[in-house]
Amino acid sequence: MSNSNISFHQRSEAVFIWVLRGLALIAGAIVLLILFFLIWEAIPLLQQIGLSRFLTDPSWHPASNEFNLMPMLTGTLIVMATSVLVATPLGIVSAVFCQYYAPPAIAQLYRRLIELLAGIPSVVYGFWGLVVLVPLIGRLHPPGPSLLAGTLILTLMILPTIALVADATFANVAPEYLKGCAVLGLSRWATIREVIFPAARAGLITGIILETGRAIGETMAVLMVCGNVVQVPNSLFDPVRTLTANIALEMAYAVDNHRSALFVSGLVLMMLIGILVAIAEVLNRGHLYDK
Repeated sequence: MSNSNISFHQRSEAVFIWVLRGLALIAGAIVLLILFFLIWEAIPLLQQIGLSRFLTDPSWHPASNEFNLMPMLTGTLIVMATSVLVATPLGIVSAVFCQYYAPPAIAQLYRRLIELLAGIPSVVYGFWGLVVLVPLIGRLHPPGPSLLAGTLILTLMILPTIALVADATFANVAPEYLKGCAVLGLSRWATIREVIFPAARAGLITGIILETGRAIGETMAVLMVCGNVVQVPNSLFDPVRTLTANIALEMAYAVDNHRSALFVSGLVLMMLIGILVAIAEVLNRGHLYDK
């Protein structure tokens, strides 16, 4: 290769790197602008009543100057945690089935179905939950719209995320691992348990973080099936309201302090996502992905 060609490729690579840096800078600037906007809108109320009242007020009733976010924060965390706990093992098991047990034709069909699930709009999940799932739960234990309904719908929505990420992660595990295990006489399940899972840990953790982020931010489907009662649930059959549902329900008519309180809710959601990002960074810096 001539010197001119080498120089051209070097310049092209340098331009490409600068383009990537520029795009990364733009993305970071957008995030900072969103954060600045949330703080700007929330700061008047925070200066007026302080942060503690969002945790200690008797209830959420902005017209009476009561701004307790704890019931909705609790509902958000419970719906998120229960759906992630259900979806994660189901998604990983389905990926194991596709990669190591299913015939190629069935595995391919299953992947297409999971991809279809990933593309369904959240409002369609909400309609299905409202028409089918909520009445079934209502016959089991009234009223029907409940924490359980929200958990089941959210599980369906985040299941494709962990299933597809896990499937891609298992597909990228070095084939030499499998050949070595076969030579040693390990069973298929022993190979998956002792070799594949440790080798795929980084991708599985990434999938869990992605599905958790979606679970925290989901709005429409959860709004349609959870009942939207501002309370701390005592059982799976109690109605709940999440932070995202509360913003969607009340932003259209909120004014003054009420509006600022909804932006405080947005800051809380940003904080939850920030915690997820921090966890991922700690895992990465601690090299836990490589163990």
